Amino acid sequence: MAEDTTTAAKGPTLRTKLAYGLGSAAFGIKDQGFGFFLLIFYSQVIGVDARLVGLALTIALVVDAISDPIVGYWSDNFRSRWGRRHPFMYASALPVAVSYLLLWNPPSGWSDEGLFWYLVVLAVLTRTFITFFETPNAALAPELTRDYDQRSTLQSWRSFFGWTFGNAMTVMMFIALFPAFVTTAIPNGQFNRDAYSLYAWISAGLILFSILISSMGTHGEAAKLSQPAARRVTLGMVFREIFQTLANRSFLAIFLTAMFAFVAAGLGSALSVYFTTYFWGFGSEQIGLITLAIFFSATLGAVVAPMVSRRLGKRRAAIMLGVVGMFISPLGIVLRLFGVLQPATDEAFWFVFLVGQVDVIIVVATQILIASMISDLVEQSEVKTGRRSEGVFFAANTFIQKITSGLGLTVAALVLALAHFPAGAAPEQVPDNVLIALGWWYLPVMLALRLFMIGAISLYALDRVTHDSNLKTLDARR
Repeated sequence: MAEDTTTAAKGPTLRTKLAYGLGSAAFGIKDQGFGFFLLIFYSQVIGVDARLVGLALTIALVVDAISDPIVGYWSDNFRSRWGRRHPFMYASALPVAVSYLLLWNPPSGWSDEGLFWYLVVLAVLTRTFITFFETPNAALAPELTRDYDQRSTLQSWRSFFGWTFGNAMTVMMFIALFPAFVTTAIPNGQFNRDAYSLYAWISAGLILFSILISSMGTHGEAAKLSQPAARRVTLGMVFREIFQTLANRSFLAIFLTAMFAFVAAGLGSALSVYFTTYFWGFGSEQIGLITLAIFFSATLGAVVAPMVSRRLGKRRAAIMLGVVGMFISPLGIVLRLFGVLQPATDEAFWFVFLVGQVDVIIVVATQILIASMISDLVEQSEVKTGRRSEGVFFAANTFIQKITSGLGLTVAALVLALAHFPAGAAPEQVPDNVLIALGWWYLPVMLALRLFMIGAISLYALDRVTHDSNLKTLDARR
């Protein structure tokens, strides 16, 4: 397979970095909506049993995840005058926006069973359609630059836009939409479905915009990047080549790390509103301020990742960040459970605020390092198989994310059930003993997930020296 390595060797221009990074805004908006609001919207606003909502989202994720390796392999081997990735990216734009809009506007008067299936279908469509953009778009990274450190920088741009746009929608909800939809009948706009309907229109428009701009902004690179050899592909060949690509110790380490990390992220995101609204008793403005500050902390995380990557290497840096995060993240809940911090106080708010921002810095930096580590697996796999399989590797990553985030939602629903958290209840209607039980069920699960994540990343064996050796081997072959 011939390849023009000029672009990869020099690294992408600032314009290309911005366009590439902007693409993650679509996934960030969708992911923040699914992880932050969807469970509480369908269970507390629409009134569907939380266990049914968790089950619906898990089913949708399992069904959707089948599309990841298919799209990844397909985009690795697709030949067109627009390159391997861009036809998929353009085709996804409108279907993603429409399905996301419908997801947040369920019919009124339907039974729990009807709403359950409505949620399953729309969640499957939204996640599957966005796979046709996210996987090919993410797979551009290893081709845009071959440099060990530049890849962390490129992933920082992607992380910055994903977190910024996803977080912006959350800030908009708490600072603008929820207060605007307060009524006599619904004194807390967070429980007014009309707020979520307007959110859906704005989000769908931004998703459409980010996909189109990112696709057009990176379109000029398509002709310079890898083109697969023309060949006849059979179903058996597809499965055999996917297995050969992923049969790698370092990929197993990434797989396990991402699995535990995304379960933890799914659990934390799904219960975030429960903790801020119920457990801590914060108002919409306070929650909005916490979320607003994430713009700053997510940016810091994007800056920190390349710095620690250059200084420590990606594996050591990820382990260090994981250890720090394991101790920092649960501090506020621990202090509340032992009576040191009291809910609905200024002391609690500022402590939760500061700890939360540090945790976001750690999470963002770790995500960037993991994505950059996946990029480095591409050349190692090419040395072994003779094929470039960016799409398969990043599809495997999104596959893990979808499956395990769904597990995170299921675990969140289970934690709520074990704490006997009432469905459709306003904050003042939830007894304190239920909130304490919520904290005690949440803590050991989250700590165990973070500990397993740290153990898994230690298995990753690809470092700077090995990566440079792989590049020299490939250059010699060409």
